[in-house]
Amino acid sequence: MIDPEKLLNFPIPEMRQRIRPQDAVFYALSIGMGQDPLDARQLPYITTQKGPVVMPAMAVVLGHPGFWLGNPATGVDALRLVHGEQRITLHRPLPAEGEVIGRTRVTGLVDKGEGKGALLYSEKEITDAATGELLAVTGSTTFLRGDGGFGGPAGPVLPPNPMPEGVPDHVLDLPTRPEQALYYRLNGDDNPLHTDPEVASRAGFPRPILHGLCTLGVVAHAILRELCGYSAGALKGLSLRFSAPVYPGETIRVEMWRGGAFRARVVERDVVVVNNGAAVLA
Repeated sequence: MIDPEKLLNFPIPEMRQRIRPQDAVFYALSIGMGQDPLDARQLPYITTQKGPVVMPAMAVVLGHPGFWLGNPATGVDALRLVHGEQRITLHRPLPAEGEVIGRTRVTGLVDKGEGKGALLYSEKEITDAATGELLAVTGSTTFLRGDGGFGGPAGPVLPPNPMPEGVPDHVLDLPTRPEQALYYRLNGDDNPLHTDPEVASRAGFPRPILHGLCTLGVVAHAILRELCGYSAGALKGLSLRFSAPVYPGETIRVEMWRGGAFRARVVERDVVVVNNGAAVLA
């Protein structure tokens, strides 16, 4: 059983990260950009000759402390946790070169009850190491499927973003690649659930699943293309709820409304994988 006081104050290591232009390019490629060789609008994100312009969603991997919940000292059943929600707020354009600092902390813990799991809220501040300026803040909700019933508070729970009625204004299908999780993990997320068939099987999946944050990157690419005209500065933030896993090689269909609401489904299985999405647009 987890110790809520210990988990709320768990010493997550501060991360300093040196960013090079090729790191920004690799991130864009790892979320599937560049698959259309005739789309010149993507070149600033995927080449150093035309850029790079940093994909705003890269905030989720900058200053990333790694799979810290896999540390046995947290008391968490790491095999049964899943990424539930993600939030990003951009304060300044992300640099293509320089050094950033990521400081991550646990901000809340909700006990859903015995056999019902728990919610862990965490937040990461990304600052420029040279100037101290705040670049971005990311927030995560992790569903601890195996850790409910520890006697913690039953709230507050963050409410989901409302979804509009009617048909979306934009729909875009973006393919993922069979080996995409193997690339994406090099951004710093080495949870074996995404690479090892045996670990995936023990977690209840027929094969390794795509990182939730990789799915987020694919969705952010669609928003950047359809709602922002590939202008990185036009995307100021987003939040979403992960509702089902994506398997590498599947096609993600992103449905978007002009006001910034969105959701996504896997075409092959017609399953909604991202829901209650809201993009903050300039």
